[in-house]
Amino acid sequence: MTCPEGAVALISGASRGIGDHVAAELLRQGWSVSLGMRQPMLPAWAEDHEDRVHVMAYDAGDVGAEQRWVDAALARFGRIDALVANAGIMIPKTVIEADDDDIDAMMSVNVKAPRRLAKSAWQALCATGRGRVVILASLSGKRVKSAGAGSYSLSKFAAVALAHGIRQAGFDMGVRATAVCPGFVATDMAAVLTERPADLLTQPDDLARIIAMLLSLPNEASVAEFAVNCQLEEFF
Repeated sequence: MTCPEGAVALISGASRGIGDHVAAELLRQGWSVSLGMRQPMLPAWAEDHEDRVHVMAYDAGDVGAEQRWVDAALARFGRIDALVANAGIMIPKTVIEADDDDIDAMMSVNVKAPRRLAKSAWQALCATGRGRVVILASLSGKRVKSAGAGSYSLSKFAAVALAHGIRQAGFDMGVRATAVCPGFVATDMAAVLTERPADLLTQPDDLARIIAMLLSLPNEASVAEFAVNCQLEEFF
């Protein structure tokens, strides 16, 4: 499995968890990576590859952050081939308990920020003829599993729709977008949401390999959604 020669990927929420594993896997497979982090710091796994790693201060709640990041990545590498919109938040409240600020916060980070990132990088993605966008959605974007997940699901259903909208907008220019929809992943976020032991959850390095595979597929093998689950459900 290889990436296009000289390919560059931007990964948001790259300081830990899924984003950190995705960035490390893409670097291992030959990508150059630009890491969006609230507190930018070169990861230990990147210390011997500084020529292929760019670290950028990025806050998904800042409406100007995406354009600054894209501009900086283009200045560093001259191209953008892929986006992995991984930054996200969850406020575990029912749709009745949540107030407008809770809903607005999740929509801002989980939907509006990745849309702005794709918009900012659009010209560069189209220029490659095989731009790739992965939106880290969730199985909560496919079903409402519990009352406490209801508000989160509002944003993640929208995130899945965003991936489809990007796929529709860019298909003729070679842009392919995928909504990756995992269930519980062994990260800090999942630890407070489930009592299942970490070794029975989807592992972030496995999810990273899946995302790397999706980014590597040719235009003729477009995958609109990819569901990943650690437990048996009726459909996923």
